[in-house]
Amino acid sequence: MKRPTIFLGAVLLAASSALVAQSSSSSLSLVSNLDSLDPTGAGGAQAVPAVRRSGAPAKPLSRVSLGVGISPLGIGMQISTNLNQHFNLRGTGNIFNYSTDFTTNGINANAKLSLASAGAAVDIYPFHTGFRLSPGVLFLNHNQLTATAAVAAGTSFTLNNQTYYSANTNAATGATPVNGAGTLNLNTTKPAFTITTGWGNTIQRKGHWSFPVEVGVALIGKPSLNVNLGGWACYDQAQTICTDISSKTNPIAIQIQNNLTTQVAKWTSDLEPLKTYPIVSFGVAYSFRIR
Repeated sequence: MKRPTIFLGAVLLAASSALVAQSSSSSLSLVSNLDSLDPTGAGGAQAVPAVRRSGAPAKPLSRVSLGVGISPLGIGMQISTNLNQHFNLRGTGNIFNYSTDFTTNGINANAKLSLASAGAAVDIYPFHTGFRLSPGVLFLNHNQLTATAAVAAGTSFTLNNQTYYSANTNAATGATPVNGAGTLNLNTTKPAFTITTGWGNTIQRKGHWSFPVEVGVALIGKPSLNVNLGGWACYDQAQTICTDISSKTNPIAIQIQNNLTTQVAKWTSDLEPLKTYPIVSFGVAYSFRIR
């Protein structure tokens, strides 16, 4: 956790420095303007018009926005506050669950996608509003896909281009059809850095509502895939050569396990692009003053 902490600390320090510099500049400008209104140059009794404050920047941590949105990370919730005209601090949370059935290599699977993450980011607005750049970190990431699998008795499935057959139930030999379970973890790098860009300042200087758009990536690391198979598999459709997949001595069982290992490596390679997890978010936010 040290690197993300140092990273966010540096950004917040930069934000604080910019705030101090901006406040000092504003104070000097105000003194200069007041002096120019005194023709005697001695701070005499000439009346000075009241300073107009309607366009003054909001005080740090004086406004808060609450928002919701949707992205590949799930349904998102966020809370933001202002640091100065150029920097906002934002906390995010995402959650989503979805179940589906699919078939791959002849193996029928029931999968459950569980997305749960939380993070923080600093929103940098070079032009006060509109365009922004947002470095951040996912300090909580429980995104994963779990699945249970079954191959109907007598049907075929392939592992590493080798075809096998799921055994029929046989009480005498103890044979059962092929079954399995798998887990895909999308959180190898913990915590994970994020970098996004977008449009829309959720801390509104006028009004309350905003509709932010965000595009970027989360550097979650290479996906981790684990698959286990159990039951009995046969080398031929007639089921004359069958074995318990978990056997440590049967040559067919050993071959199946080796082919499974190779197949999982191929699947993992296919999923490798997800190590830079895409973020495309659309949302709505409401901001209000708290002090």
